[in-house]
Amino acid sequence: MAPLLQLSPLSTDINLLLVVLSSLTSMISASMGVGGGTLLIMTMAQVMPASALIPVHGMVQLGSNGGRLAMTLRHVEWKALASFVPGAIIGALVASWLLIRLPAGVLELAIAGFVLFTIWGPGLPQRALGHFGTLVAGAVTTLLSSMVGASGPMVASFIKQRGGGRQSTVATFAACMTLQHLSKAFVFGVAGFVFRDWLGLMVLMVLSGVVGTWLGLRLLSRLSEQRFDLAFRWILTVLALRLVWLGVTRLTS
Repeated sequence: MAPLLQLSPLSTDINLLLVVLSSLTSMISASMGVGGGTLLIMTMAQVMPASALIPVHGMVQLGSNGGRLAMTLRHVEWKALASFVPGAIIGALVASWLLIRLPAGVLELAIAGFVLFTIWGPGLPQRALGHFGTLVAGAVTTLLSSMVGASGPMVASFIKQRGGGRQSTVATFAACMTLQHLSKAFVFGVAGFVFRDWLGLMVLMVLSGVVGTWLGLRLLSRLSEQRFDLAFRWILTVLALRLVWLGVTRLTS
């Protein structure tokens, strides 16, 4: 157990827990399309210092989503990704110098509202799903990702609105999130975060996540389109409702 003790400033037990959890949450994201990253950051928030939470989570998710992207590359909707990339770059640049933050709770409520609208509302107009709308989504969600850590439900709900089967949804979502988490290396590198102190833990969590992704993709292939769509909607809804509760709690505390 000695090597685990040296992975990060955290204890051996916590390091082991996070490595196992990385595999589990990657399996959830690969099979259901979303949810694993949010579950992971919720758990990490209980045991890690706030200053390390978002950058470490971002690098672990970069590995997890990058692995899933490599395994599903042929299913990526490249037109959507090409529109998403410029917006993600803009969002990352803004996040790197943004000093003024919205009151605690507002961001969570904004994300939850968007997710619930896109899942249960009348649907976004076709114009919003086009090139410019996707660019704006890339910018906004990348900015939010750098500030609150997990924008996955928001990105996933937008990708789902564009249509496509379960394989395309999972692959395109993985591609967008890979780019988004890659931007965090730049954002927090500029901010002066020392990734080296957490490198061992991040590498092991990434490797564990790759195993979880492989298992999750095997499960995805066994799901029908109807079951996938139903599970996808309800997972997003539960995550959004949790954000509502969190946002209201922070606004009233």
